[in-house]
Amino acid sequence: MSTPINKTWYKEMSVYQIWPRSFCDGNGDGIGDLEGVISKLDYIKSLNVDAIWFSPLYTSPNADYGYDIADYRNISEDYGTLEQFKTLVDEAHRRGIKIIMDLVVNHTSDEHEWFKQGRADKNSPYHDYYYWRKGKKPGGKKPPNNWKSLFEGGAWEYDADLDEYYLHIFAKKQPDLNMSNPAVREEVKNIMRFWLDLGVDGFREDVITYIAKREGLPNGFPIPAAVGMEHYSGLPKVHDYLTEFRKEVLEPYGAFTVGEAPMMTPKKAKKYIEEGGNQVLDLMFHFQHMGADCIFTDWIVTPFSLKRMKKAFSRWQRGMYGTAWNALYLENHDHPRIINRYGDPLYRVESGKMLAAMYICQCGTPFVYQGQEIGMLNTERGSFDDFKDVMAHNMRKTFRSFGFSEKRILSIANKATRENARTPVQWSAAKNAGFTAGAPWVGVNPNYTEINVEAAENDADSLLHFYRALLKFRKENELVIYGDYKEHFKSSRNLYVYERNYKGRRLLVICSFTDKPVKLTAPKGFDLQKGELVFQNYKDVTAQGNTIVTKPYETRVYLFN
Repeated sequence: MSTPINKTWYKEMSVYQIWPRSFCDGNGDGIGDLEGVISKLDYIKSLNVDAIWFSPLYTSPNADYGYDIADYRNISEDYGTLEQFKTLVDEAHRRGIKIIMDLVVNHTSDEHEWFKQGRADKNSPYHDYYYWRKGKKPGGKKPPNNWKSLFEGGAWEYDADLDEYYLHIFAKKQPDLNMSNPAVREEVKNIMRFWLDLGVDGFREDVITYIAKREGLPNGFPIPAAVGMEHYSGLPKVHDYLTEFRKEVLEPYGAFTVGEAPMMTPKKAKKYIEEGGNQVLDLMFHFQHMGADCIFTDWIVTPFSLKRMKKAFSRWQRGMYGTAWNALYLENHDHPRIINRYGDPLYRVESGKMLAAMYICQCGTPFVYQGQEIGMLNTERGSFDDFKDVMAHNMRKTFRSFGFSEKRILSIANKATRENARTPVQWSAAKNAGFTAGAPWVGVNPNYTEINVEAAENDADSLLHFYRALLKFRKENELVIYGDYKEHFKSSRNLYVYERNYKGRRLLVICSFTDKPVKLTAPKGFDLQKGELVFQNYKDVTAQGNTIVTKPYETRVYLFN
């Protein structure tokens, strides 16, 4: 290995993501809260993670469950108080766990005081905190441009009292902030300082490449989806704004940042995360590897393509190595459960272990989403009355406009909805999965009697224990953290095989993505008889010389010293 690697703490950590509403309810009102999180800190520590990323905890009317913020300097009453948050930070730090907050500054809630004051008075300085525009002539009743919202209809909402429209790239209750206004950027910097002064260690920055809009807000190209995106995605000003935030706030505090960016590629990502003088973020979440069973969005479902998934992972592994750092994940609050997508619920534990080894053994900082470590699955809903997410209801309207039947739309929704990741964490086989003593805010997956933390704790071969061992192995082996990457058998539609190399040590990772047996001969230069089998998802596996025949969704990880 010739490429030098800069070592730093965030490259060596693993992160656990909490979507607080569904994690653990401590006060019995049916909603997850900070009290519940505090009660589970020892469990989180036992996973061998080093940080918690919280989806938004701020005051919010919950039009988009926290991603519509009404007060950036307070905790939602649903979750607790600032004092409880301070206690949580202290207790997490006492256990060696860092805290990462979600920073959502592309938009606020329309119930934020800035928006309310700007809406009440055109002459208020807060009016220019957002994009207010007159309608097009004649009559001024047409929106200022043809942009479409990513959540619902057009991107402009008319206010009759002002006779103006405001811009919302997402839901109507999420007006976009005007980041070109220096006063808005000062607000963002002060929000960061507020939480950093409370002990927070960094931020995950939501749709951060959308925070700049092209001057003049011109019409977008009339494509079927995301009209206008070329005028608000990844513009040069984004880098300028992020540089300002990093130089004036994040660097002085030594804070960590991971951006989230739709439509991201390795080449584009390097503009933000390449190590050196122009770096403005530490890591970048992208979506390319999540497109192996869909097109553009989880809602346009296609058959799973292992080759497409491997190509995305390998592109980022090769493209970042030695110059930038990868963010590794398979699940979060915005995607259905991964075993339903890339694994097989009939082989839930086996395919869950295979998927865990597949991504955690790559080069990058791994993120694990709540419930992923026990193999939680999607939930079947009988009607749209059972859906709470604004995106699900808006996608229903979209599919209706294309003539889809209600039955077909419901089938798609059950596969694609974000709500699959938002059912309560299944702690035990007790009532409501041990999530709450009250009535849960959303239905618990009926399979909680079988799939839960308590059962996994008592099963030595559980997926939970596999995650613990895997994350511990990564922590203890620089080879897994800093080694280079080489893919083998690229044309295989059933196998994903790659190696890692670092200071004379090698790791060979073998993953089968089928329930059918596949014959595999180890890549040239590897002698399986001389390697140590450090991870496997079946007992008593063997190799005939250098050849193996895989079991359903088998994984093997060999270490060569």
